Amino acid sequence: MFIIDLFVKTGLETLYLTGAIILIGLLLGFLENQSNRNFQRSLGRNAIMVTGVIGTPIHELSHALTALIFGHKITDIKLFQRPDQDGVMGYVNHSYNSKNIYHQVGNFFIGIAPIFGGLLVIMVLMGVLIPRVMDSFMAVLSAGMTVDTLNMASFGGVFTAYLELVKLIFAWENFQNITFYLFLFLAICISSHISLSPADIKGAFKGLIFIFIILLLLNTIGLSQSILAFDVLKYNVLITSFLMIAVIFSLITFIISLVSRIFAR
Repeated sequence: MFIIDLFVKTGLETLYLTGAIILIGLLLGFLENQSNRNFQRSLGRNAIMVTGVIGTPIHELSHALTALIFGHKITDIKLFQRPDQDGVMGYVNHSYNSKNIYHQVGNFFIGIAPIFGGLLVIMVLMGVLIPRVMDSFMAVLSAGMTVDTLNMASFGGVFTAYLELVKLIFAWENFQNITFYLFLFLAICISSHISLSPADIKGAFKGLIFIFIILLLLNTIGLSQSILAFDVLKYNVLITSFLMIAVIFSLITFIISLVSRIFAR
């Protein structure tokens, strides 16, 4: 019974720390696949190259930078290429010491790095090209950080904040500003290549296993209680608030791809 409880507790803690990232990552992957399929059917097989010129290098550089942070050695890198037979437009090969726990845990963060790397670039572009929207985004984060309990009212407040953010992005005055069109194009390019490839997911899973093992060991000796003694709810709301920006632009990209496919018939 103790062993079962130990594994269940560790599994829940791992889910608390990584669940939001994994779920939103899967959603981004679904939206990207559908968007790319729609663009290819409406604009041709080379349509993905247009967004890939910008989005793929950011995707791969996110992997590379995170790999260096976790002490991995970059053995080969390709920031952009024409899609090969598997649809691969870029890659980062890296080596590490399999006996080094820090290196192993790093595999998880290296795998998910394109989500956060792409999101950070979108946020920088937002702050430079449409700063009023950036102010609204910070308001969304503030609203999320005030959530103390999970109930319909708290969810409604956060959802309303995101709705206002979308309205502000597509406010009429933005369409009169050429920098908005530049931002929208760049954000679409980045969000079209922000999700994780099968190789990314495989690498992240290796790191996730070691995160589970570390938490399991901490639970066994009774230390995880103090180490994980922070507000898990606010942590997940904060992470979700950041990631929802990526979801919003992935949804925008998906809608545009769907419209282009409809008009191409």
